[in-house]
Amino acid sequence: MCIYKGLNKNNTALVVIDPINSCAHEKCEIPEWDIHFSKIRKMLPRLNRFIKEYRKKIGGLVMITTTSPWTRDYLPENLQELYKDPHATYYSDNSSGFEEEFNSVEIAKKDFIIAKNTYDAFTNSEFANKLIENKIKYIVITGIFTDGCVLSTVINGFSRGYNFVILKDLVETTDLKIRQNLQKLLIDFTFPKMYGVTTSSSEFLKEMLKKNS
Repeated sequence: MCIYKGLNKNNTALVVIDPINSCAHEKCEIPEWDIHFSKIRKMLPRLNRFIKEYRKKIGGLVMITTTSPWTRDYLPENLQELYKDPHATYYSDNSSGFEEEFNSVEIAKKDFIIAKNTYDAFTNSEFANKLIENKIKYIVITGIFTDGCVLSTVINGFSRGYNFVILKDLVETTDLKIRQNLQKLLIDFTFPKMYGVTTSSSEFLKEMLKKNS
């Protein structure tokens, strides 16, 4: 595996998409819709360890997203219109703030935290502007859901000119078989063929440490 020649800690951001209760906690599962998060809960401790190791050994910008409350009052018009279809509706009825809290991932003081109200992190202008201000060219992406918010962010970011490294062991989706199959297709084909270097977190760290030595 060879990551991009020009990639270094100064022009690279680690982006962690939505490691939050609404996408991970057992209380937020919806059994009647076959929405379960056991695979995500297994991944999150690994993700947390990686983030800490990345901060210590690599450094640079770390960006972590959460969401606004996933209710009608906060979501954009196109999602509201989509959600008129009962098969697509995914509104939350929880206004306690619990769903937007981080799950298993420890936040550091220097981390840049933003909230988004749709799938793609670039729709938050603070996120997009932070990358520009820091002269970021490369994005290392992790998080939840591989076939949802991660995919949406990668597609928009690539169209904006960013190169991606997708850490295949640190992205995850729900337990549903069809979504697991879609995730495998994204990791095995779509991501590496169309959007960026797709590798494991251990291989990525190994390559980065070589570049920094």
